[in-house]
Amino acid sequence: MSKIIEKGVEREATCTEELFAMRDSLDVLGGKWKLMILRYLTNRTAQLIHFKKLQRGIDGISAKMLSKELKELEMNLLITRTIQDTKPITVTYAVTDYGKSVLPVTETLVNWGIIHREKIRQSMGDQK
Repeated sequence: MSKIIEKGVEREATCTEELFAMRDSLDVLGGKWKLMILRYLTNRTAQLIHFKKLQRGIDGISAKMLSKELKELEMNLLITRTIQDTKPITVTYAVTDYGKSVLPVTETLVNWGIIHREKIRQSMGDQK
């Protein structure tokens, strides 16, 4: 079970509290694109990432969806949006330190996805 610190005292979270926390996490990170955007930005912290570069780097995301997801990630303090002093003006995006706290989640999902894809591939081979 997870731990909660309440008035300076640590206790185990109830199942209901854990389910609420999971729902809150999924509200912020859920959907097809948010974790992919965070992972893309986390893997490129040394680069200036502008909208088009981000859109090209995440296969299948539309400009409208990317714009929506970036606004939500920024609202939840996971990324920053910086207007560059260039002509024409450009906007860059970067993961925040707080956003980097999602890295273990994405790392776990990547590792599980690799294993799962291999397991499914093997099961398809077993059926032949």
